Amino acid sequence: MTEHRLSGIPQARRAARARAIILLLASLGLSGCSSLSRGFLAPGGPIARAERHEFLIVGIVLLFVMAPVFLLTPLIAWHYRLANTKSAFRPNWGFSWILEVLIWVPPTLIVIGLSVLLWGSTVRLDPYRPVPGATGKPLDVDVVSLDWKWLFIYPAQHIATVNQLVLPAGRPVHFALTSGTVMQSLLMPQLAGQIYAMAGMRTELNFLVHAPGTYWGENTQFNGDGFQNQKFQINAITPASFADWVAHAQADPHRLDDAAYQTLSRQSTLDKPMTFGAVEDGIFQRIVHQQITPGYVIQHQEAKPHA
Repeated sequence: MTEHRLSGIPQARRAARARAIILLLASLGLSGCSSLSRGFLAPGGPIARAERHEFLIVGIVLLFVMAPVFLLTPLIAWHYRLANTKSAFRPNWGFSWILEVLIWVPPTLIVIGLSVLLWGSTVRLDPYRPVPGATGKPLDVDVVSLDWKWLFIYPAQHIATVNQLVLPAGRPVHFALTSGTVMQSLLMPQLAGQIYAMAGMRTELNFLVHAPGTYWGENTQFNGDGFQNQKFQINAITPASFADWVAHAQADPHRLDDAAYQTLSRQSTLDKPMTFGAVEDGIFQRIVHQQITPGYVIQHQEAKPHA
């Protein structure tokens, strides 16, 4: 009886390990599905949909590069195995037209084809150009990247939000981006891909959200301790709901002026999004021209010991 119990222990351990491996693989698969559902493979607008289209074309073309390698490597290794003495490979090391054609012609054609394809897509998907086929006046949003948060200013509505972006579905959106600190990278994979925001500079981005839904954005350029928390939620709602949201936001008592911006731009993370019901005119231009001393600079000056 004792020997029987002892002999069953390794089998039980192997079964437990197998179950653990299966659960791990299943969890990785589910997490991968979740990431795909939030990435550019599940686009929420025409820009991300075009990017997915280009990605799939490039992926299919690359299959023609990888497939011969994966198929021919085991076949050649098997055909010229040591046991097959009738198939010794004795190439003509001087010159071979067949090998030269196979080495140079297919890669050249692939590079030319991809160059033509990507050149056209680069022009068509230029972030400074309006969204192809979009109608209506774009919604202007001024975007400022900070440590470690995102500031969104709606100049026509005279409101601003922090770590929350609310957009009307079906209406084109125009971003003007800058950074209040170091260079950062805005990524909205389901809507418009990635674009940089740099201090003292103004970049632009045009995109559109097809239908109401919830999306996400983040900074992908490492910028210090709070980098992992610099994310924000994108709420696409109907135009009527957007008008109601704007009216509700305008009732907020907080005002975004130079002093509020200096406090906001100190290096910190927020527990929840913020809303400003009023915005001082021209504040985004002053941020771009670096006419407002950032709060993190003041914070560092205050932290210096006095002589």
